[in-house]
Amino acid sequence: MLKLRRGVVIGTDPLRVRVGGEERRAWADRALVGDVCRGDQVIVNVEALDLGLGSGGFDLVHVNLTRGLGDPGARVAEAMKLNYSSLQHPVEPVEALVDDGSGRPIPVLVVSLHGQLAPAAWAVARAAAELRVGYVQTAGGALPGSLSTDVTELRRLGLLCDHVTSAPAYGGEREAITVIGALRAAAGPLGWDAAIVGPGPGIVGSATPLGNGGMAALDNAHASICLGCETLLAARMSGGDARERHRGLSHHTETVLGMLLGSVRVPAPAGEEEALASLREACGERHEVWALEPDLDGYAASGLSATHMGRSLRDDPLFFTAALAAGAGLAAAVPVEEAA
Repeated sequence: MLKLRRGVVIGTDPLRVRVGGEERRAWADRALVGDVCRGDQVIVNVEALDLGLGSGGFDLVHVNLTRGLGDPGARVAEAMKLNYSSLQHPVEPVEALVDDGSGRPIPVLVVSLHGQLAPAAWAVARAAAELRVGYVQTAGGALPGSLSTDVTELRRLGLLCDHVTSAPAYGGEREAITVIGALRAAAGPLGWDAAIVGPGPGIVGSATPLGNGGMAALDNAHASICLGCETLLAARMSGGDARERHRGLSHHTETVLGMLLGSVRVPAPAGEEEALASLREACGERHEVWALEPDLDGYAASGLSATHMGRSLRDDPLFFTAALAAGAGLAAAVPVEEAA
């Protein structure tokens, strides 16, 4: 059952709710529950904070009893998101956009962690600032599109041209029912030059090879391959993760590479010989390793997110150089005539 409790909003920046005499951190998806103001009576889902989860360690406003019950709702909808849950709501999917058939396959970078998005998008712009690169948010991590501060900042700086949330993710600037539908629209009526596709923040994990949200990369890569797009996979690498299975080349990337039904290119940072050797072994003859020179100092000076799972760029430079190499590879994969 949902662990729901009544609370009172006692602060809004950041959001804080008093539940049973305790002041607690909270987050409200205002696109779904409306405005939340000091003094409002709310129902919150307290499960994550009670369990002491990391990135999900806050209460979630389920409904605002004071001001959230009067919306008239939509008159027409082509599809529902979060369908058959108590939070189902209508959306206009990008799959329904008129497509004149002029779309063409675009290069697609598949990431397995949300922390790879900001360095990858920055590296694309560093290499070719004129490219229209959008982000397709998928399953695997947080589902609300409005939760990511990285996406907000990348959109503000113009490093992402668009943000599509594909089912079951929701709440982006545009909605898609499927990942393959989102990528088809990106290559057609949305007019993107390239796409980055992967989970939102707060990856789901179970310390097993297959029970991890990063495995969404497998389905996302297959969607890209099926559309005839040049498909690149961002390698998850780390020199600072305390878990042996994620040091060097992560076992999650190895698993995806081993299970893919098609071939991909895997950009990786030049000079990291031990990690590159592991990557070449995982790729075998089926996938291409693409060694590139990442600009770590440039990214460090950009002001964009420079922490991952509590580790700074200085603590774990390999994680960031791998993501930067992936972004540089995406920029290089765009045909010259489209980048001009």
